[in-house]
Amino acid sequence: MARIKVLGGTGYAGGSIVREAARRGHQVTSYSRNAPAEPVEGVTYVTGDATDAALLQQVVADADVVVEALAPRGPLAGAVRGVVADLATAVQGTGTRLGVIGGAGSLDVAPGGPRVYDTEGFPAEYKPESLEMGAVLDDLRASDESVDWFYVSPAGGFGAFAPGEHTGTFRVGGDVLLVDADGQSAISGADFAQAFVDEIETPAHRRARFTVAY
Repeated sequence: MARIKVLGGTGYAGGSIVREAARRGHQVTSYSRNAPAEPVEGVTYVTGDATDAALLQQVVADADVVVEALAPRGPLAGAVRGVVADLATAVQGTGTRLGVIGGAGSLDVAPGGPRVYDTEGFPAEYKPESLEMGAVLDDLRASDESVDWFYVSPAGGFGAFAPGEHTGTFRVGGDVLLVDADGQSAISGADFAQAFVDEIETPAHRRARFTVAY
């Protein structure tokens, strides 16, 4: 059983991971601005501001894995990069793993690029948060070798708008966007969470980014 702290644990991605980790018997604590409408049995919920240094210290304390699942939009637009940097500093050399959920925008369209967010037709309204999470990934790659991090980018069609079902079948890739035979890129919240918690239980990506899709 791992002690898992999830920052942003009531959002779509974070909530999916909270449910999956709790289902597997891990000790899960969720941190968010607001209490959940439907709490998961066995999960501890804490409310607070993710930019509060004292809260971040509480998140890291006694954790085996810290999960950063904040969306860089609304009041957190432009702030998530700093939060991840503070978390990386806090876990440096401690043995605590830092798992970060990024978007699909920072994935490469093909080996060697370009990144998805640099392609023609990428929605302008999503570009600021995609650029921020791309910068988070660059920061992690440049971090001290003692920071044990992993960064997971979901498929392009990932979100509450397309929750999908738990199939238990998916592909794991690296830095290139995964698409199916029809050119579609999708993953359900439950299958994404399964892949994420699989990485917690059986680490395969140390200081690396991976992606998950059907």
